[in-house]
Amino acid sequence: MNRKKIIMGNWKMNLTVPESTILIQKLKKEVPVSTKAEVVVCPTFIDIYSASEELKGSNIKVGAQNVAEEEKGAYTGEVSVLALKGFVDYIIVGHSERRNIFGESDKIVAKKAEIAMRHDIRPVICVGETLHEREDKLSKVVVLSQLEASCKHLTGEEIAESLIAYEPVWAIGTGQVCSSEEAEKMAEHIRGLIKSLYGEKVSGSVRVLYGGSVTSASSKSFRKSKNIDGLLVGGASLNHQEFAAIVKNYGEKKK
Repeated sequence: MNRKKIIMGNWKMNLTVPESTILIQKLKKEVPVSTKAEVVVCPTFIDIYSASEELKGSNIKVGAQNVAEEEKGAYTGEVSVLALKGFVDYIIVGHSERRNIFGESDKIVAKKAEIAMRHDIRPVICVGETLHEREDKLSKVVVLSQLEASCKHLTGEEIAESLIAYEPVWAIGTGQVCSSEEAEKMAEHIRGLIKSLYGEKVSGSVRVLYGGSVTSASSKSFRKSKNIDGLLVGGASLNHQEFAAIVKNYGEKKK
């Protein structure tokens, strides 16, 4: 199955509108037009409109970092999928920070994934275990249970169009490193669960990403991964040279 590679930059709660515009202008100059991978940046909500305008005609797409689980209504401070539609191609749902800091459950993540897909925006469903869960040897159980619960409202065809991001919480900003071999093994488990639930065709179509303190240096090691199709980049995506280097290192064809 030929799955197109993808590199996504999650800017998190960083950059003002003018700062994001400057970063985008630099990325447009440095991200190679010839890259075989999709390139996506996910600014804050307030930056999305200006980012989408700035990126028109380029090979860089825009994604959102989150979405409300309801389409509209009295939900002060939330951003609906209707407000995002037309500006973004992807929406990150269930990021570890949303789960661990804001207490989002698998049930909420499942609703967000569903509402994104219903409006033809591809959800990037994040799963991952904490350090304690890893130390207790529960990594596989935690990740697969999160995944199954977070996908429960999607059909097999919709899951094939979705993205799944494995982000080991224990390797994000801690100094600990998740090797490409370990990440590949988890991606294999993820693909195996999808196969058992939805069949081989869906399993072969869904793209699995890795996100865990990715750098330009570490990105090279993931090019060999059979089951990993992309990278979800955090802090490194705020540096135009580093992010462009990740695109170059990972997005080019395997030698």
